[in-house]
Amino acid sequence: MVHYCEQNEILDRITDAVFALNDSWEFTYINEAALRLMPYKREELLGEKIWSIFPSTVQSTYYEQYHKAMNDQIRVEFDAYYPPLASWFEIRVYPSPSGLSIYIHDITQNKGLSLQKEQHYESLFKYNPDAVFAFDTDGNYLRVNPAMEQLLGYSADEFLGMSYTPLIPKDELEKTKEHFRKAAKGITQHYETKAYHKNGHIIDVKVTNMPIIINNEVVGVYGVAKDITQDNQHKMMLLQAEKLTAVGQLAASIAHEIRNPLTSLKGFIYLIEHGRSKSYIEIMKDELKRIELITSELLYLAKPQAQEFKREHIGPIIQDVILLLGSQALIHKVEINYSQLGDLPSVHCVGSQLKQVFINLIKNAMEAMPVGGEIKIKAASLDEDNITIDVIDQGQGIPEELISKIGSPFYTTKETGTGLGMMATQQIIHSHGGTLEITSREGQGTTIHITLPADFSHPDDALTP
Repeated sequence: MVHYCEQNEILDRITDAVFALNDSWEFTYINEAALRLMPYKREELLGEKIWSIFPSTVQSTYYEQYHKAMNDQIRVEFDAYYPPLASWFEIRVYPSPSGLSIYIHDITQNKGLSLQKEQHYESLFKYNPDAVFAFDTDGNYLRVNPAMEQLLGYSADEFLGMSYTPLIPKDELEKTKEHFRKAAKGITQHYETKAYHKNGHIIDVKVTNMPIIINNEVVGVYGVAKDITQDNQHKMMLLQAEKLTAVGQLAASIAHEIRNPLTSLKGFIYLIEHGRSKSYIEIMKDELKRIELITSELLYLAKPQAQEFKREHIGPIIQDVILLLGSQALIHKVEINYSQLGDLPSVHCVGSQLKQVFINLIKNAMEAMPVGGEIKIKAASLDEDNITIDVIDQGQGIPEELISKIGSPFYTTKETGTGLGMMATQQIIHSHGGTLEITSREGQGTTIHITLPADFSHPDDALTP
């Protein structure tokens, strides 16, 4: 029997179990921590073959890994569960020509936490009411949960032989591929797309793609999908209902606005037919002009003419409008002052539409000052992306509670207005990617604040045109 060597006393102080075997598989050394794992005394183990003492391990991972280390003379590491102790161990085996040195570390607690986390993940995956799935980096399904099977009608086995691309309609495929590519590069994606159900019908889905990252490397993509077909149908029905309501309101407003001049015309025609008076012609002309104004503005709002957007400088557009309205300004005793129009960058626009915007705004400002006054036009580069134009008058202003109604059809603060001009103005600004805000205080005038995106695609933007 091999006797315990005193020079191994230092190993007895190690908290991990350590023992050594010779090339005949006999114990040659066992430290105190290892003895606490075995139901034997040291003298009962030294010189005995490990497979005779622990015959149950002959068909286990221990047997396989120990022989691998001995036969191939390579270091091996593995985790293994040992039923007699109901414990998990991390085992490192170091070979030499004369045998093996084996280090055993108890990882039961850590393994329990790890298994618990795995079970939490498994529950989250398996019982999630939303469809959950995993891809490799090429977009092939690796795993799907039951909700995914229910979502598209395929079984888990069918999914595992598929890529996601045949499930996406052609008009959605390139967009979906781009989102997947970004997720495979480590960028989480949220988007909506469409997918084919196994029975052939198309469903709307809301998708999140997340990268699967192991050791700082993206090895796949997780997906979560939710059927939003019914939600989208409800939104569409609500939108249609809102459109119908808006059309009904607009139709009622149009009928009301046109009925008044038509009633007058019918009355005057009756009088003329009976020879009572021929002095109503001018009034009738005015009423017809009002109907013409309403219908022309409605036609623009209903079907704006398609025009090509071009790169133009905003300064000359505003200056042309000021020149056009100069005579009217003199008649109304209004002075129009402006500055810095030549220093503005260009904008991507339909010039004639923006001219119509500033015609409407300056005319409104003049009509807000029946006894005359000053209109200021201020323009500046707000930042690297936008320019601003302010049209400021000295009129009576608009009560705060009425500002939100400006731009509604047939709502106007003018006696002869239709409200459609301001509605068209707002629509033009929005179609140019801009915003229009109104600030006003009674007795102190009104400011129309417009923001438009600047076009810096050419190097001469800052030059005076």
